[in-house]
Amino acid sequence: MQTKESDRKSHWEKIYKTKPSSEVSWHEDTPITSLDFIKQLHLPKSAKIFDNGGGDSFLVDYLLKLGYENITVLDISEVALERTKQRLGKKANRIKWIVADEAYCNPNEKFDLWHDRAAFHFLTDEKEIANYLLTIKNCIKPGGFFIIGTFSEEGPKKCSGLDVKRYSESLITELLKDSFEKIKCLTVDHTTPFKTIQNFLFCGFKHK
Repeated sequence: MQTKESDRKSHWEKIYKTKPSSEVSWHEDTPITSLDFIKQLHLPKSAKIFDNGGGDSFLVDYLLKLGYENITVLDISEVALERTKQRLGKKANRIKWIVADEAYCNPNEKFDLWHDRAAFHFLTDEKEIANYLLTIKNCIKPGGFFIIGTFSEEGPKKCSGLDVKRYSESLITELLKDSFEKIKCLTVDHTTPFKTIQNFLFCGFKHK
């Protein structure tokens, strides 16, 4: 009998095996909003950065170009990470790669920045959400940062055939209030490769 975790992994492996980067709805040639949030933090190049659900996102390429030296990328799909490694070539050796489900991962490290774009909203089970929030609380250094890009209340109700959970600024702030202080939030329209619009809520938080 398959678990919810193994079902989710099978789903995402199939997505990445059957669709090129340019045909997944979350694809961005340049992750402008994420980069703007990161640049405004003025982190040292030695900062430990964790990209949750990084898949075959181009964020890691840009972080390397900016000179960051300590990057970890996690995704549930091994196929997605292998695709990114191939794209990066020898530079992939400078990245730490983790194949794991975000709902159950425990990197067992402390990071200066935890970035999550288009991953968190796929967690719809309250226990999994609570577990993820505990993980970021434990894995982000005091004074470190959490950048979250998730579907807003105006965003889609489903994505890649899966139900999602949508968030308002007040809801995400309430979820994180015990351990994190909000820096700022904004909404952004993301145009998918199919020319549809997905509204994202992007927020930056600081670990108390």
